[in-house]
Amino acid sequence: MKHINPNNISENFIQQQDCFYSFNKYLREKFGERVHRISIDGGFNCPNIDDTLSSKGCIFCNNKAFVKYDNRFESIEDQIKESMEFYNQKMGVNKFIAYFQAFSSTYADIKTLQKKYDIIRNFSNIVGLFISTRPDCIEKEKIKFISEYTHDYLVWMEYGLQTTHNNILKQINRNHTYEDFLNAYEITRKYNINVGVHIILGLPFQKSREIRIDAERLANLDIQGIKFHVLHVLKNTTLESLYIKKKIPILTEDEYICYLCDFLERIPKNFVILRLVSTASPIYLISPQWMNKKSTLKNEIIQELKKRGTIQGSYFNKT
Repeated sequence: MKHINPNNISENFIQQQDCFYSFNKYLREKFGERVHRISIDGGFNCPNIDDTLSSKGCIFCNNKAFVKYDNRFESIEDQIKESMEFYNQKMGVNKFIAYFQAFSSTYADIKTLQKKYDIIRNFSNIVGLFISTRPDCIEKEKIKFISEYTHDYLVWMEYGLQTTHNNILKQINRNHTYEDFLNAYEITRKYNINVGVHIILGLPFQKSREIRIDAERLANLDIQGIKFHVLHVLKNTTLESLYIKKKIPILTEDEYICYLCDFLERIPKNFVILRLVSTASPIYLISPQWMNKKSTLKNEIIQELKKRGTIQGSYFNKT
């Protein structure tokens, strides 16, 4: 891709073009109408909390803060029905993506995965299957199995990478490596399944240099999208105690916007921005409180890009 000099981008161009390639725009291009993603707790576990790799989990992890069905009282089918009814009545949405979100949603044998995933076949208005998991919870046989759903659905694998720096992954007790991700990514793309990558901004020992390296490394991979998170403090996590002891700082809103725009400028225009910032239940969220202001934050990000005279991909150079 040709390098873009932001000084040559006119204000009129910026006003007429999207500053970034939003998930909503991507879905409208695919389906011609609004499509809503519904989160599903498939009842999976995680090797980083069940003593396989660790019993402590990542320092920031508390699934209860973002998973609606964390108590698993509802079956997968009931979760889908309830969510569909809600978004149909509230927003008039008629097409949906089933998003297996909670914990590591490939952490089971193929027979179990098929039993859970196949429930979506009972709903004609589900058009997509998105699966969130760790990069070390996948192998060729599972990806080959998941690829069968591409005949009927838009399929994405979302990998919780968080950062490409192994030293930082170790600090947050992630217990996988960047190389684990690259292995999962290569297998997934061989079967033509879309790859989404979760990235956290504000991790320990992560400064602007490390964030730009993350962006540049991912920019040169054949991935299809990125989902951004801000490091945030949740109750009942290791990070909570570190935060209380003032051992780990949390980004301010301005810092996050700056880092995010730096990242956007360095990735290709065709990368789908699956989300600009994470959100969390106010019941569990300790800091930062600004992260749940999604609409305000989106506008501030757009204004920062306009102020810079840049858009997604302005500094992308394929190597």
